Amino acid sequence: MSTDIRFTEAEIQAAVEALGARIASDYAGRRPLLVGVLKGVFVFLADLVRAIELDVDVEFIRARSYGDEMVSSGHVEIVKDVELDPAGRDVLVVEDIVDSARTLEAVVAHLGGKHPATLRTCALVRREGARLTPDYVGLTTGPGFLVGYGLDHAERQRGLRDIRVIG
Repeated sequence: MSTDIRFTEAEIQAAVEALGARIASDYAGRRPLLVGVLKGVFVFLADLVRAIELDVDVEFIRARSYGDEMVSSGHVEIVKDVELDPAGRDVLVVEDIVDSARTLEAVVAHLGGKHPATLRTCALVRREGARLTPDYVGLTTGPGFLVGYGLDHAERQRGLRDIRVIG
């Protein structure tokens, strides 16, 4: 399987720093609850937390729709819920990539039912043509299945420092 670099480590870090600055400005004086969508988000979320330069709380939710395939099944299942109560909190859902947007839509609907004060979204990568545009987007990409920087194919290639397209 061939891989070509889509985003370099430097491009990713610049995008993360820019997102962190915007989020810190928008949430100044508040302590947002960042909810990372596992598993792919863990690398991005760790870097984002350091880039925000505010006190934040971090929580995780896990939704599954891909399995070992390169195409979403279309069915999103919440398999791990948040433990901290988001009621009355400023919640920012953090995703690695928004492709079909089904996962993000399902997570937002699920968390919205828990009555946060505000509920916004952030994604490192947004696929061109995605049905949904998060409130914060770091990078935009065209077609191709992406791996690296936490993104995986069947649990492989998460540890790459850049983001590559495979196929």
